[in-house]
Amino acid sequence: MSRRTRGPWLGLLLLALPAPLPAGAEPADLVLRNAAVYTVDRVRSWADALAIAEGRIRYVGSDAGVAPFVGEGTRVVDLGGRMVLPGFQDAHVHPVQSGYVQDQCSLFELAGLEAVLAAVKACIEARPGEGWIRGGGWPLDLFLPTGLPDKKWLDELAPGRPVVLESSDGHTLWVNSAALRLAEIGPDTADPPGGRIDRYPGRREPSGSLQESAMGLMTARMPEPTDAELVQGLRRALALLNGFGVTAIQDAIVKFEGSDGYRSFPAYRALDDRGELSLRVVAAMMWDNQAPIDEQIPRFVEARERESRGRVRATSVKIWQDGVIEPATAALLEPYLDSKEGSRGELLNSPERLNRAVTLLDAHGFQVHFHAIGDRAIRTSLDAVAAARAANGVRDSRHHISHLELLDSADIPRFRELDVVANFQPLWAFADTYITDLTLPRIGPARSRWLYAMASVRDSGAVLAFGSDWFVSSANPLLGIETAVTRLGPLGETDRVFLPEERISLADAIAAYTIGSAYVNFLDRETGSIEGGKLADLVVLDRNLFAIPAAEISDARVVATLLDGQLVYGSLP
Repeated sequence: MSRRTRGPWLGLLLLALPAPLPAGAEPADLVLRNAAVYTVDRVRSWADALAIAEGRIRYVGSDAGVAPFVGEGTRVVDLGGRMVLPGFQDAHVHPVQSGYVQDQCSLFELAGLEAVLAAVKACIEARPGEGWIRGGGWPLDLFLPTGLPDKKWLDELAPGRPVVLESSDGHTLWVNSAALRLAEIGPDTADPPGGRIDRYPGRREPSGSLQESAMGLMTARMPEPTDAELVQGLRRALALLNGFGVTAIQDAIVKFEGSDGYRSFPAYRALDDRGELSLRVVAAMMWDNQAPIDEQIPRFVEARERESRGRVRATSVKIWQDGVIEPATAALLEPYLDSKEGSRGELLNSPERLNRAVTLLDAHGFQVHFHAIGDRAIRTSLDAVAAARAANGVRDSRHHISHLELLDSADIPRFRELDVVANFQPLWAFADTYITDLTLPRIGPARSRWLYAMASVRDSGAVLAFGSDWFVSSANPLLGIETAVTRLGPLGETDRVFLPEERISLADAIAAYTIGSAYVNFLDRETGSIEGGKLADLVVLDRNLFAIPAAEISDARVVATLLDGQLVYGSLP
């Protein structure tokens, strides 16, 4: 089929005299015609029309060819050249946590410290009393050059009331003195394994930020979100994700009931039981970097049996292997340039512990979802997969490493060799202030050449999958797709292409957000492409992405999102 360009919007068209159905064919429930259908099948073919019956795709092809699938009860929609894609799949996202935080003191997308402090003040005034103020969304680049906030600003706003605000990347808590007192964090408190209590230079007094596992010293003392609050947060997340055309996800941190933090399983169960869970979910259950390995495996096995039902599959385990580059907690092969002590960051699991954990998880049939930002964390994650394959043999594991900010070029071929999926967050791959003011000064130009090396990994033959890491960054796949293609800020943030050699094609970017993420989620046999027999998980866009300049991809809008052939967002014209 020829590539279709955006055509006139003609609205609904009913075929009054449908042709007789072919032998064995049945009328479809819904026919979409006069569309630019990009199938993302093996040959990346195009079509004009498709037919859907009982939640599945029954036909993909020409407008003329779909006519036999139109019966008396078939709804036929003329899309007027609009684009149809497989539903987007987010391979790394935090729906329950993100939805909940958005309902608290939300500091997302605020420009400058003054605006953030004004928002915190408004949150305090809107919640009178003595309870905790919690929220998040502030960016580290508010506090250049270190990226570390000071408790003094929060002390001025709430001198006697605890305030705890999570950074937009989820790796740092900004807290005030009242919160530190309630958590009993003081000059004599030791840094926990894998974490850091930031302190004033030359002193032991905590300065007001907690990194990585040190966040747990605070969250363990805070009141837990209620199940009702988490369900409401998930509802908010579903509306947002469906509105961006997302029909399947991998929830990158699912904690068990009884653990501190955002317990996702009860929220998923509640909405799935009510028929309100409007996307497919793979739950990546959180590995405890401190707990004994042998105690954790049976718990994951039991949870997989208990929680895999409906639209949820508890088949993945998330291992957090390092932090992030901006506060120098990512694990690097060579020292940070601005570290007087020659720090390389810290691995959150030793190579020996990680090898054993991944080998056991692999032996029990789990997929492992690694968080690895720095090149040393990435290498040890690849080494752990190699160890598991050596011990257990090769199986269809689809282990994947998310983020992949700083790669060592020697490790790029190993993704294909070990069948490890490269799970990038493409919206991070442009030169914002995180890159220019916090990352480049810490690692220098030679290593910076390998930041978000998507094209190099693709050229090696590895599978690419994309995720948003929302709430860290927008859940809108179109923003990530544009950034992957242009290596520019999709909302006009930058005008200089960042590492142009690492740009990928639009076809590759769409594939990473559809069939690539479906592959990671073990959903590729049923979803991820528009092919006969697959589930009708689809997104309709207002324009053909291939017919517009790459810089306009982010201007496209989702017209409708379908799951099992049913609308979960928008409307069909």
